[in-house]
Order: sequence, then structure tokens, then C-alpha cells
Amino acid sequence: MTRAFLFPGQGAQTIGMGKALADEYPAARAVFDAVDEALGEKLSTLIWEGEQDQLTLTQNAQPALMATSLAAMAALEAEGVTVAAAGFVAGHSLGEYSALCAAGALSLGDTARLLRIRGKAMQEAVPVGVGAMAALLGLDFTGATKVAAEAAQGQVCQAANDNDPGQVVVSGHREAVERAVELAKAAGAKRAVMLPVSAPFHCTLMEPAADAMAEALSHVDIHEPKVPLVGNVVASAERSATLIRNHLVDQVTGSVRWRESIAWMAANGVTETWEIGAGKALTGMVRRIDRSLATRQVGTPDEVRAAAAAFNAA
Repeated sequence: MTRAFLFPGQGAQTIGMGKALADEYPAARAVFDAVDEALGEKLSTLIWEGEQDQLTLTQNAQPALMATSLAAMAALEAEGVTVAAAGFVAGHSLGEYSALCAAGALSLGDTARLLRIRGKAMQEAVPVGVGAMAALLGLDFTGATKVAAEAAQGQVCQAANDNDPGQVVVSGHREAVERAVELAKAAGAKRAVMLPVSAPFHCTLMEPAADAMAEALSHVDIHEPKVPLVGNVVASAERSATLIRNHLVDQVTGSVRWRESIAWMAANGVTETWEIGAGKALTGMVRRIDRSLATRQVGTPDEVRAAAAAFNAA
């Protein structure tokens, strides 16, 4: 059996996430403490006791989700399951940073600081209200790309997330994205809905944020990951630290090729995916992409113990 460890992206954040892990596993609590120290603030207090609207702010959600994923990974390690149990790691958007940290390519402190910079830069790249994102359900990537191109009309409207065979997210100028919603409905989409996000991620409007990340990443050590990363930008495995650095910059404005990434892993021997951290969005996507893949969520102490037991019994 070949497993892939998957790390969630923005949208999975909830108040209280990771608290049970921190209470039960000292190694998990140490992750939250290290992230607090790296950021110079008690992000853990916001995660466990704060308000949802504050946690959802991009600059908070990104390091918070990473901390929760790495806490789950630390709990797994305490139960005897290391990242070497995976054939590949992958993460959805910001989750790619979690994956790289779990695989030893980035230090925990650098990862927290990079995600704080990334979240802030992505939020500030476009004035509030100028950009938007929408989910087109029931259209494939080709159909969604065609709708986005037709909706642009001189503005930006691009396919941002190719999540699964029936879910593509488009991103760009608000007016163009609103046009895409109507065009998608006319093209036969089951649903087309505007998303409650604070910025138009993964499109060319994010170029100022890409520049900020290029600068930030130039000051950080990136090592070859212990297991290959299946990157959002290339949808295939890579281990070169140089390429990973470049692709983390490209990822800010490029599409998240999640459907292709999962299909690539399935074609290269993966038979099971473990979603490490908060929520279950990636598990749902995996099931819609390839029903032959077994799935497991690893975000609570009970799920950690169950995953470790299954691994040790295999």
C-alpha cells in the first residue's frame, strides 16, 4: 500500500481546531508553542478561544491551519508513524507549505512566518471588493475555463482551483466573476455561487503577492523533502529545492491543479490518502476524483490512534 499525506487549505479553519491534540500530545502542543514564538503572538489563543471572523482573516487562517496540520503530524509521530510512511505529500494551496514542513523541506518557524507574509500579501494585493471568487459546480475544467474566458471581457477571470471533476473555482475582478456565474448557469452548471472570500486568490491579480513571496522565500533555507512533493503548479512529483522555491512563487498566481495531482498520484501507485489536519474537504475531493482510493482523516486524537493502528497492522 502506498499512501499520500494531504494537507488542507483555507476554508477548513474552525475555532478549537487542534486543541484536543495539544491537550493529549505534548509534541502537538509544542508545535503550537513554536508557531506562537515564531510569530511573536499567541495565535494558539485565537485558534482555540477566539472569534471565527478573526481566525478567517487570511493572515491568521494560513499559519493557523498549518499549525493544526503539523500538530496532527506530531501526534502521528508520537504514535510511531513518520512522514516516511507516505510515498508522497501534497497540500491544497497554503497546505503545500504544511506538506513541505512535514517533509522536512522547511523549518516550522520559517513556515509560520512565510504563511503570515503570504496571507498578508494576498489580502493586500487587491483592494477589498475589487476581486471575487466563485465555485462552478457541475462543469469540468475545460468548460469552466471557457466560461472564465468569455466572462473576462477585458478584465481578469481565470480558473483558480481545479478541485475535482465537477468543481472548479474561478477568480478575478468581481464583475467578471459575477458574469462567469451567470454564464456557467447558462452552460449547464448545477450550481454557480460566489464564495465568501476576502481576495481573488490564484489569478494574475495576485502578482504583488507573488513578488512579496519571491522576496520572502529568497531569505529562507529550503531542503530536499524527505518524500516527494506533488506540487500544485506542476501536478507531479518534485524534490528539487530550487524548483520548489520557484513553484511556491508561481503558485500564488497559478491554478491549484488538485484534480490532476490526485490523478497523478493514483497513476503512480498511491492507493490511500490521509488528510492531515482540520476538516474533510480534501477527502471529499479525492472520493470524487477517484473512488478506488481509500481515504482517512487524521485530525483528532481518536483519528490519530486509528491511523497508527491501521499502519502498524498493515
